Amino acid sequence: MAMLKIYNTLSGKKEIFKPIEEGKVGMYVCGNTVYDFCHIGHARAMISFDVISRFIRHLGYELNYVRNITDVDDKIIKRAEENNESTQALTERMIAAQREDELRLGNKMPDREPKATEFMQEIIDMVQILLDKGFAYQGSSGDVYYRANAFKDYGKLNNRKLEDMLAGARIDVETAKEHPADFVLWKQAKVGEVAWPSPWGLGRPGWHIECSAMSTNCLGSHFDIHGGGPDLKFPHHENEIAQSEAATGKDYVNYWMHCGAVRVNNEKMSKSLGNFFTVRDVLEKYNAEVIRYLMVSSQYRSPIDYSDQSLNEAKVGLERLYTALRQQSIAESYQATEYTQRFEEAMSDDFNTPVAVSVLFELVRELNKAKTEAPAKAEALAAELKTLAELLGLLHQAPEYFLQNSTLSEGLDEKAIQALIDERTQARKDKNFARSDEIRDELAAQGIELLDSREGTTWTRS
Repeated sequence: MAMLKIYNTLSGKKEIFKPIEEGKVGMYVCGNTVYDFCHIGHARAMISFDVISRFIRHLGYELNYVRNITDVDDKIIKRAEENNESTQALTERMIAAQREDELRLGNKMPDREPKATEFMQEIIDMVQILLDKGFAYQGSSGDVYYRANAFKDYGKLNNRKLEDMLAGARIDVETAKEHPADFVLWKQAKVGEVAWPSPWGLGRPGWHIECSAMSTNCLGSHFDIHGGGPDLKFPHHENEIAQSEAATGKDYVNYWMHCGAVRVNNEKMSKSLGNFFTVRDVLEKYNAEVIRYLMVSSQYRSPIDYSDQSLNEAKVGLERLYTALRQQSIAESYQATEYTQRFEEAMSDDFNTPVAVSVLFELVRELNKAKTEAPAKAEALAAELKTLAELLGLLHQAPEYFLQNSTLSEGLDEKAIQALIDERTQARKDKNFARSDEIRDELAAQGIELLDSREGTTWTRS
């Protein structure tokens, strides 16, 4: 098996993966701020790191996959006030909704999902260490800030110097700050806001310090992989490095991974542009596995364009895979062939899922050929297809079910379709071919395609 190579944002190149502890991998991924339903950008990150975690485990590593939940934040407080509910009620509702979305998308849950509110003492302890070491200070507002220019390597993740990152940027300089790049570690609470006691008064943590405290407490001061969305490189991950390495005196993370952005019809997704879609919006029209196929059809670092056209193309591709398994016996075990080798080589090259998917289609072509020429070989190839697709989180539905539900339609339901098929079957027995053709045309007009075989008639949505 090829050695695993990962593109490291920190170095700007692919590197051969070498875990800190042989055979074990610690991976932390920044999760969502739970004040609203998950959108398709969240789905991209969640699916990307789910696939990455599956393949790391496939390689034989013992993976500890940690993904946090930000359940205290300005956006959460604002939304809770708008809804006239407590922050806890809002976050619990959104966490439950996120888990429901993920299960529908076929994701496996991380090994651990720490919440920021569960690590308040650890956060306070880290802020105190930074104060004691001179990397932080309490401003005149009472808020505690991190001294960005006190950390000599600030900017190394984005390969930019502190001055360059500030040049040309619009920065609201708070009078309580020593330097415009300084960022808050602990905020003084306003009257009525959720708050925790601390040596600096009632307040709550800044966003960046939450992840530093949670990651180092769950995985140790120095761990293997840290991942997240493209918008987190700066300032969030840059600030995480500065805080964590200043507090612990150790290197924080060896490999930084960032997935690509999702654009909608080649535009940035934005509520103001009216092109903002939640996972639930899309699931009203498409089978969840179609969304997943769309996401893995691009390499995780590449930007992806979301549109009805791209979803329909994904649906067609996935239908080809499922059609190969329709009414096909599958062996209980299989002997890995060249397809497995090439699939693993693609995935070992920085998780190159588009090439891995192309290998699945090559396998399907041989499988379809073997169905008539070598049934036993076809059974083995079908098992291999299922096994490799599972590493991408694909082909976990019954073929008949998926082919009938790849697109969710407001037209005929399954019972109505089956009733018409039964009527057509009887019409053919009665040699009433005019009525049989009439039913076929009626179903075709509703987007229902019939497939006749010796075993009977099945259908798909076209």
